[in-house]
Amino acid sequence: MKTLVSVLFVVFTVFTAHWSALSCFSQVNKPNILFLFADDQTFDTLGVLGHPIVKTPQLDRLCENGVTFSNAHNQGGWHGAICVASRCMINSGQFIWRARAALEGKHTETPPRDIPLWSERMKEAGYETYFLGKWHLEHLNHDVTSVFDHVQAYSPGGMPKPENLPEAYNRPIEGQPDPWSPSDPKFQGYWGNSGKHRSEIQAETAVDFINQAAKSDKPFFMYIAFNAPHDHRQSPQEFVDMYPVDQMDVPPNFLPEYPWKDEIGEDAEMRDEKLAPFPRTKYAVQVHRREYYGIISHLDAQIGKILDALEKTGQRDNTYIFYAADNGLAIGSHGIMGKQNLFEHSVKVPLIVVGPNIPKNIVTTTPVYFQDLMPTSLQIAGVPLDGIDFKSLLPLIQGESQEQYHAIYGCYVDLQRMVKKGNHKLILYPVAKKILLFNLENDPYEMNDLAEKPEYRELTQSLFSELLTLQKETGDELDLKPFFPEFYGN
Repeated sequence: MKTLVSVLFVVFTVFTAHWSALSCFSQVNKPNILFLFADDQTFDTLGVLGHPIVKTPQLDRLCENGVTFSNAHNQGGWHGAICVASRCMINSGQFIWRARAALEGKHTETPPRDIPLWSERMKEAGYETYFLGKWHLEHLNHDVTSVFDHVQAYSPGGMPKPENLPEAYNRPIEGQPDPWSPSDPKFQGYWGNSGKHRSEIQAETAVDFINQAAKSDKPFFMYIAFNAPHDHRQSPQEFVDMYPVDQMDVPPNFLPEYPWKDEIGEDAEMRDEKLAPFPRTKYAVQVHRREYYGIISHLDAQIGKILDALEKTGQRDNTYIFYAADNGLAIGSHGIMGKQNLFEHSVKVPLIVVGPNIPKNIVTTTPVYFQDLMPTSLQIAGVPLDGIDFKSLLPLIQGESQEQYHAIYGCYVDLQRMVKKGNHKLILYPVAKKILLFNLENDPYEMNDLAEKPEYRELTQSLFSELLTLQKETGDELDLKPFFPEFYGN
């Protein structure tokens, strides 16, 4: 694929002219917005980006027809369900701690709802709004049926715990029979009571939405939130068979056990970490990756059905398509199975933008947040960006800007903090009073900690100061001084 830098200046003049025309469209002629949202998909699981194993022909098809952001982030989470914070951010447009204060209510049980949600803003702009799948804001008393015009195939966010589905946890153990089968409907999960996979039901409903929208004289905003590829990673046997266990990759940063897991909240009591046995084994990682890639390929096939329906109804040329995931996943990297950490595999997600006059077959490495999709859609719809923390991606795509953020912020409860700027990334573990520093250009798997080397002291101090600035910008009230007083001078 071509890089963004090499072609943006070529397309900029033409794109800007088209965009000027687009910005003054009447309500009837406004472009559609289709948001396809995956759950727990890490950033590099796209075949077109060079993954040696995973097969994603439909997502590759999207990448080839638009701009792929290979350095897109989620800011983190305020509890173990990272997807809650992630979805609060994209629906509110607020940075993480501001989103929590706005939607959850600071130190209260009753959310204040002092800002409109994404779909409400689109409604005000004249869009007919559709939702299906995983909402996960319902525990904040935000009823999905009150903020979308059409709601179907609603599914809960939580997954069965070990006590409710013991066969799916602490497995596999090499040399012993595996009690779990990702393709057996008897375990329900994605199969439910009907025996039909949830992703297939969601795709069929999305196709119905598209057919329905084709008969309307209003532009549509569709929020299609799949549960896949979240555990328990189930898919039909044909997709499981695409990935023989002995051909599965073991990540270079594989560890039997992460040394600071207890201090960072990734201990053995975390539900995600109970999926595989301790200590981790390469065999267990291979089996879990087999099932992970299988459900991703199955999801990919469902995406294809939606794209085909868009073309068959003649709506493709006037539709912007966004694809992203709420957060990444470790699947054995650093000895971790879940996403409650700030390594690249867990904070970075796929992000694809396709649509009228969007350059094709482009990959950009510019650091962004995937929640930038929200203001991007608002700009496309002609909605003011007042009160939005995240930034539209259009200036990057148009070539008007070469930088989206001065640095990238990450957090997990009060146990982890991160700042990423240029090629370097600083991770802090307050409880462990541990500092990690990585050069991501030379060490993309984050295996070589530079923090203890004297020659990196100045850089570490600079990144720490950058983190303090980001804390203010995101509403982060964690005081780091008691844990790292050495960075505060006299």
